[in-house]
Amino acid sequence: MTNSIPEIRDADFLFVTGSNTSEAHPIIAMEMKQAVRRGAKLAVADPRAIWMTEIADWHMQLEPGTDVWLLNAMAHVIVTEGLEDKAWIEANTEAYESVRDTVLRYPPEEAEKITGVPAEMIREVARAYATTAKAGIYYTLGITEHTTGTDNVYALSNLVLMTGHLGKRSAGMNPLRGQNNVQGANDAGATPVFYPGYQDWDNLEVRKSFGDAWGVEQSATPGLNLNEMMKVMGTQLRGLYLMGEDIVISEPNVGRVEEAMNHLDFVVVQDIFFNESCRFADVILPAACFAEKDGVFTNSDRRVQRVRKAIDPPGEARADWEILLDVMKRVGLEQPDYQHPSEIYAELASLSPKFAGISHERIEEEGGLQWPVTTPDAPSTEYLHKGGVLRGKGLFQAVEFRPPFEQADPEYPLVLSTGRTLYHYNAATQTRRSTGLSEKQPEGFVEIHKRDARRLGVEDGQMVDVVSRRGRVRCRAMISKQVRRGAIWMPFHFPEARTNYLTTDAGDAVTGTGEYKVCAARIEPVPDARPENVFPGNFATAIDV
Repeated sequence: MTNSIPEIRDADFLFVTGSNTSEAHPIIAMEMKQAVRRGAKLAVADPRAIWMTEIADWHMQLEPGTDVWLLNAMAHVIVTEGLEDKAWIEANTEAYESVRDTVLRYPPEEAEKITGVPAEMIREVARAYATTAKAGIYYTLGITEHTTGTDNVYALSNLVLMTGHLGKRSAGMNPLRGQNNVQGANDAGATPVFYPGYQDWDNLEVRKSFGDAWGVEQSATPGLNLNEMMKVMGTQLRGLYLMGEDIVISEPNVGRVEEAMNHLDFVVVQDIFFNESCRFADVILPAACFAEKDGVFTNSDRRVQRVRKAIDPPGEARADWEILLDVMKRVGLEQPDYQHPSEIYAELASLSPKFAGISHERIEEEGGLQWPVTTPDAPSTEYLHKGGVLRGKGLFQAVEFRPPFEQADPEYPLVLSTGRTLYHYNAATQTRRSTGLSEKQPEGFVEIHKRDARRLGVEDGQMVDVVSRRGRVRCRAMISKQVRRGAIWMPFHFPEARTNYLTTDAGDAVTGTGEYKVCAARIEPVPDARPENVFPGNFATAIDV
């Protein structure tokens, strides 16, 4: 996030897109609700009528996968009505002309035909965003989990740059991170193209500095991202080490993932609970949970915070860093003589200028610190780009609309999108062990519009098969006002109704992120499975086509 979470409550305009914030990020949603109660305008762009749309001034209910058309049309309004910040663009950006020329071909009237969002609403939201000083954009996986996810982010960035909504309190571009410490994992280099601190793998000086520190010459070839790994698993990739990731629940086209895992030579799972991926494991290493170890977590607004051990881990469970050191020892690597996680973070900070001024000791004294903090006496960075764009000039990126990898057709006439619910979290490895949460939401379901349900002869609560080109999943139908006609929606938390048997593993060309938000599907009623014959909590089983 370019801004801090507490800044949200002071914003005067919030553009929330691809984010079911109240269910997936309820704490951040509370800040948004405070802003709205104070008088801020709220625009929500989402194919579903989520809770946030109930308090929104505008619900831009777009067709799934048409984000670029919508965002380019907003930029079209800003350009043609002279609402761009010309002085800021001149001083702080480059390549504006390419975006200006591109968005001129995306008028709101044409956007309405593609996205389903009324042209006048597009104009109103664009004007409000451009003319409000404290205007923030907030997005998450509904923007990135597309084959055009990178284009979607570029289109959002173009809006920020052309209005000068950057380097200011409560005005910026804010991706809401999807899991605890996913920001910290990325900061620490858990990606094939960055070393810790987002230092490029192809920078020779960076590669040498890490090679010298680690005592291992660094490869000049980057590794594979997750989507690429899944594609070659069982062929080029022969072994897998999973830490806190249940890929047979969370990965798209999971039938193919399971088949590939059967061809691996060796699988290690390191986790706090036995999960679905453990069925394929040769070795299971019990890890410690957050309350059983020391260290740091970094949240969505770059705030590095201390985690303190409260209790000892049970049985043979240990902290991840202790397990990894022993693994290094067993495979013959010379492991550092770390005695505490603070020493590990100190090494990270010594090699990463963005974190150079952060330490466990300083956090103990001052509380959480937001990077970049470049020296031991440098202050925490509340919001990014203050005093100028960090890279020198903000780079505009012109993007053209490209349709989703898979679209509805006569055989599969519905568009399936997936996501989370308030009561469960990701693969639900933890939340389904909570009695209260399981009582609130015991099983998988598919949301379907009442007119589509009527046409298909589906009753509310009836068991149905949801079918795509990759698989068939049986679950309960929920007649819903949230989805639009022609669209269906499913959570992916339930192994007994595994949604990701259905999703396509086509990925974004840059990031590899799978297109979880759009795939073609159909619904088939299950004979003799009317609501009166089905009991709550009676889970169905996912089966391959």
